[in-house]
Amino acid sequence: MTTNPSDDLLRDVLRRSKSFACVGVSPNPVRPSHYVARYLSLKGYKVFPVNPGQAGSILFGTEVRAELADIPEPFDVVDIFRRPEAVPEIVDAALALPVRPKVIWMQIGVTHAEAAAKAEAEGFTVIQNRCPKIEYQRLFGELRMGGFATGIISSKL
Repeated sequence: MTTNPSDDLLRDVLRRSKSFACVGVSPNPVRPSHYVARYLSLKGYKVFPVNPGQAGSILFGTEVRAELADIPEPFDVVDIFRRPEAVPEIVDAALALPVRPKVIWMQIGVTHAEAAAKAEAEGFTVIQNRCPKIEYQRLFGELRMGGFATGIISSKL
């Protein structure tokens, strides 16, 4: 399981991927799931927000979907902003898609060994306990030191 992925793997995933399904995205701009998804969209990734409680609303110019199966086109990464106990169901949903994404990415604080092993056995790249926004900034020279490097306070990301 990729709980400590190499910089080369992270860089490769971020370069290869063109789209993220952000599961658990919030419409609240101060929530990490919101500003990370927004950041990814501003960096040119197509972002598919997934949140059953917000389905039908619009975030980042895209309709929020209730579940992965509702996304109308293939995507590259499942970015999970849910508690660890929700991960197995999300992995199963990704496995059931007619065109599977290539990556399961669990946000900071999210790990699930069994679900990760299952996904890896099915050919997914699995990244746990990392944030694509932070990794993008770190690996591509955008990380600002001495301030709000994670963008928690910045509203101009």
